Amino acid sequence: MKKGIIGVIVCLILLSFSPGFAGEKPRMGVLRFTNDTSAGWWGATAGRDLQDMLIAELAGKKVFNVLERKELDAVLGEQDLGASGRLNKKTTCKIGNITGAKYLVAGTVSAFEHDTSGEGAGVSFQGISIGGKRDRAYMAVDLKVIEVETGEIYDVRTVEATSKSGGLRLGVSRGSFGGSLGKYKNTPVGKAIRACIMEIADYLECSIIKGKDAPCIGEYAAKESARREKTKGSIDLE
Repeated sequence: MKKGIIGVIVCLILLSFSPGFAGEKPRMGVLRFTNDTSAGWWGATAGRDLQDMLIAELAGKKVFNVLERKELDAVLGEQDLGASGRLNKKTTCKIGNITGAKYLVAGTVSAFEHDTSGEGAGVSFQGISIGGKRDRAYMAVDLKVIEVETGEIYDVRTVEATSKSGGLRLGVSRGSFGGSLGKYKNTPVGKAIRACIMEIADYLECSIIKGKDAPCIGEYAAKESARREKTKGSIDLE
């Protein structure tokens, strides 16, 4: 009985994200990030932390209706339970109606580099250093946007970011930076992570809100072309 009631409550949550309730803002769900690198900062909760960071960044733009991670996890779990046949079919939500979201966003950390050069301790305060060692961090995320209704891939993009320390070049990140990644907030590693998350959110606003014919799409196309040429240039082809 309790499981049936939970199913009804979850379905009501889904309806709250349907077009009739959410207006014209696209409904977005963000999946946990995955990792294809050997990055030392990637831990047990890193995928969830990046997911939360992107959720906060998208919500802050005020142009999307974004589903919270806990709600998304609860709904996915409820759908899996319903698909198992252990719940009354009248109270379960159908697979494919994931949270009433129009798009699901998936991100995979596909490249990460962290280099340290120079000698001497220098002077450092809260991640901002003068003299001493210089750090450089590079990160790339493969972004995939899935249209829920059809299951088709709506858009793909690789986002890159590089951050350096040394002198006074290291700025302050905007937005939240919690979980296991919090200790990297004021470091080049943290700056690269944050820059990728910000770039993803900016790109999604351009692609989904402004449309494929918007001027910003041309700017991102130029970035992608430059990235591909750079990648080709670093590979020796016989």
